[in-house]
Amino acid sequence: MTDAESAIWQQLRSCQMHGYKFRRQVPIGRFIVDFVCHEQKLAIEIDGGQHDLESECEQNRSEFIEKQGYQILRFWNHEVLENIDGVCEVISSGLLRHHPHPTLPHKGGGLPLVADREAQ
Repeated sequence: MTDAESAIWQQLRSCQMHGYKFRRQVPIGRFIVDFVCHEQKLAIEIDGGQHDLESECEQNRSEFIEKQGYQILRFWNHEVLENIDGVCEVISSGLLRHHPHPTLPHKGGGLPLVADREAQ
């Protein structure tokens, strides 16, 4: 791992981020993402200067991962090393807004079904 990857892993490992489990160097199809939370379908990429995000290869990679239902958050190495708190805040927001399994209302809560309203 690079220094930036190690720094972010220290923040993600052992369910430290809102209790969500992250794994590192995870295959999604034929691609490997730096970090992933399968439960929230969130992939995190830490990119160095060698990454050309405009390249066709990188665009195809991102498109494939997104088609699998994952949101990708990308950070440059220097962002992680110079502003780890800001990076963690963005990751935290990504976790909390991306809910693939919405919580159902409690029994008896919520709006009545159409058939129930018509019967009243």
